[in-house]
Amino acid sequence: MKPMGCHEQERPAELAAATSTTGFDWLDDSISSFLAADVDITGWWPASPAAAAHPQPQDDIGSVVAQTLSPPAPSPLPHASPSIASPAASSPSAEPASSTKKRKSSGGGHGSSSNQRRRAEHDKPSGKKAGGSKGGGGAGSDRDARWAEQLLNPCAVALESGNLSRAQHLLYVLGELASFSGDANHRLAAHGLRALARRLPASVRVPPPPPSCSERPAPAAFAAAEPRLFRASLIRFHEVSPWFALPNALANAAIAHHAAAAPGRRPLHVVDLGVSHGVQWPTLLESLTRLPGGRAPPSVRLTVVGTANTPQQPAAATPFAAAPPGYDFSPHLLRYAKSINLPLAISRASTLDAVVTRGGEDEALVVCLQFRLGHAGGDERAGILSKVRGMKPELVVLSELDAGGGGGTAAGEFAARLEMLWRFLESTAAAFKGRDGEERRLLEAEAGTSVTAVEGGGEGREAWRERMAAAGFEEAAFGDEAVESARSLLRKYDGGWEMAAAGGKAVALRWKGQPVSFCSLWRPAPCSG
Repeated sequence: MKPMGCHEQERPAELAAATSTTGFDWLDDSISSFLAADVDITGWWPASPAAAAHPQPQDDIGSVVAQTLSPPAPSPLPHASPSIASPAASSPSAEPASSTKKRKSSGGGHGSSSNQRRRAEHDKPSGKKAGGSKGGGGAGSDRDARWAEQLLNPCAVALESGNLSRAQHLLYVLGELASFSGDANHRLAAHGLRALARRLPASVRVPPPPPSCSERPAPAAFAAAEPRLFRASLIRFHEVSPWFALPNALANAAIAHHAAAAPGRRPLHVVDLGVSHGVQWPTLLESLTRLPGGRAPPSVRLTVVGTANTPQQPAAATPFAAAPPGYDFSPHLLRYAKSINLPLAISRASTLDAVVTRGGEDEALVVCLQFRLGHAGGDERAGILSKVRGMKPELVVLSELDAGGGGGTAAGEFAARLEMLWRFLESTAAAFKGRDGEERRLLEAEAGTSVTAVEGGGEGREAWRERMAAAGFEEAAFGDEAVESARSLLRKYDGGWEMAAAGGKAVALRWKGQPVSFCSLWRPAPCSG
C-alpha cells in the first residue's frame, strides 16, 4: 500500500518514536486485585402419521437425532439428490418410544450416539475438509471447506420461510457436529446453532446435544466472565491478534499527532465510546510523553461512555462492549500515568448527553467511536453522530467492521454476521496456534453474540462515509508515520493478516484477503453559507 498523506506537516522520525508500544508495560501488573424453562418441542414440528401413532418424548436432542437420523423404513421414500447447501431431510422413524429410549440410554447398537455422529458427518456437506482434526486450529478460507455455513444458512432460510421439516433435519445435524472446542467449522456450527435456537418462537426450545456430543458446556461471554480472566483475555488477544490492536494503534497515533500539531499546549480530553476496556490507552499515554519539543499536553482527561441498556438493545447484546461486574481498569491506568508523570483523570458517563466538555481554548476534544456504533439501529446511529457533532470535537476516530448488509431479510443478515464470525474464529484459531484455553473460549463466546444481536446491520465503509458526511463531518488522512507504524505492528501477527488503503482515506484490515474492519479519521466540516 502506498503511504498516505496528511493535511499537516509531520515529523516522521520523532512521531514514530512517540507511538511506540512500550506503554503496554502496565499490563504486566498483577491482576490479583480484581474481584474476584425447558419447553417440549412436540407440536411445533409436524410428526409423520407413524410417529403420531407412537408418540415419543422429545426432552433432548439425543432422542430427536435418533428419530431423524435413524435407518430408513423398509419401504423406501422418494429421495431427491441434495445440493451442498441443502441436505435432504430424513424421514422420522416409526419405532415405538421404548425402542427410542433404549437406543438413547445404551452405548451400543445402530442407534447409539457415536452412530448418530457418523450419520451427521455423512449428511455434512461435502468438500475439501481443512483444518485437520477436530482438535486443531482453523479451517481454510475455501468456501467448499466451510461446511458449517452451508448448514446454518439454509437452516436460517428454512426457519424464515416456515419450512420446518427441512429446518428440523438441519438443526439435528448441526447439533451432532457442533462443538465449542473443535476447529473453526465446529465452533461456528456451535455458535450459529445457539443463535438459531434463540430465533425460534418463545414457546420452542432446541434441546442440548447428547453428552457424547457436548464435550464441554457453552462458554460464558464477557458479561458473565470472572474479572481476572476477562482482563487477562483482553491483554492476550491484543498480543496475538490485530483484530482490535491495529485500529487502536492507528487511533492512538492519530491522537498523538493531533496533540503535537495543535497550537499551544492544551489539556487533552478523549471521549471513549469503544470496546477497549482500558487496554488501548496506556500506549497513547506513553506516546504523549514522548512528543518532541515538550508538546505533551499538561493533562489528559478520559471519559468512558457506558453502553446503553434498554429492553430493545441490552448492554450485553453489543459484542465486546460489556464488562463483568467488579471489573475496573481505572486504578491500573491511573497508576501507570503517575509512573510516567502525566496527570490523568478518568470519569464515566452513562450516555453522550452526560459527557461534560469545556471546548474552545480550554481543551482539545477527541471522540473515539470504535466498534460500538455498528451494533446500533439506523436511527440511533444518526442520533449518536448528531450528538458527537454537537460536541464540536477537533478529531473523531471511527473504527467499524467492514461488513456488507443482509439484503433486508433476517436470513440474509444472519448469513452476513456468520461470515464475519467465521473470519474471527479462523483468525483467532491461527492466533492461538490451534491451542484451546479459557481465554480463547471467552473471546469466541463474546464474538458469537454478534450473530444473535437484535439491532444493527452490517454496513461497508462506503456506507459509513456517506453517513459521516451526512452528519456534518469531512474525512481526514492518517499521517505516513502512523501507517508505517501500523504496518510494522502487523508483522508480528499471523501472515494471513494484511492492511490496505480503504475507500477514501481510511485504512482497512483484512484476513486472507477478506475485509474485517477499517479505521478512519474525521473532522467537523466547515459550515456552508
